[in-house]
Amino acid sequence: MRIDTGPLERIDPGPPPPFDPERHYLEGSRADVAAYLLTLDSINFGSGWFPTLRKRPGCSGYFTVSSALAERFRVEGPWSPGELRGLDQGTVAHVLRQDPEHELMGLYAQALRDLGRFLGARSPLDVIESAKGSAELLAEQLASGMPFFDDPGFYKRAQITANDLALAGVAEFSDLDSLTIFADNLVPHVLRVEGVLVYDAELAARIDSGVLLPKGREETEIRACAVHACELIAARLQTPPRVLDVALWNLGQAARYKALPRHRTRTVYY
Repeated sequence: MRIDTGPLERIDPGPPPPFDPERHYLEGSRADVAAYLLTLDSINFGSGWFPTLRKRPGCSGYFTVSSALAERFRVEGPWSPGELRGLDQGTVAHVLRQDPEHELMGLYAQALRDLGRFLGARSPLDVIESAKGSAELLAEQLASGMPFFDDPGFYKRAQITANDLALAGVAEFSDLDSLTIFADNLVPHVLRVEGVLVYDAELAARIDSGVLLPKGREETEIRACAVHACELIAARLQTPPRVLDVALWNLGQAARYKALPRHRTRTVYY
């Protein structure tokens, strides 16, 4: 695959919209919103499984999960670290309104137990405080403390957690703009539709047919090319890559992008 720099010049997704206040829990106390976002980003993966989820009307897989979790927080508040450590697959499936036998629910339960162990006796605000105003340090702590955040070369979910906490106004970081894009499967898809990422014919045919890509060289290359292309676009637009990422991701919710297959890989990293 390759990056076509010609279409780079016409990529301008506009400013990213703010968090959706209905599909996210943002109205609580600072401590509870921080807990919600740390919990949500601990299970912010599964795009390879999303076609098999029970999606809410008009919702993507991500918004299906974020909305269900938000409703749980509005009614019952956050789980304590001890409660997180005790979560099982059935409980998580019940909260998210999914099949309790679904493979992704088991992975989500494991991720939330990992979060409980990572927190220990700390609160989410304690975790934010321990980063000392550094988004990079927070990302490093998440990646070293929880296996599902340890995404070598990309650290998608570790970085997006710091960005989410800042966007929600519950944390301040002096180095947010040093973050890369949050390499997943949607931003590369938007870039492909726009002609920036050009896949070789055999890879394109497999993606277009809906075949799952295994974890490894091809899906890593797709993500890496997206990171590099977005660095070029961000430099041209004079906007931080993290801001560009959010704008492109939200652009990818439009029908013209959803109508075309994107690459799907079953991974805990995105």
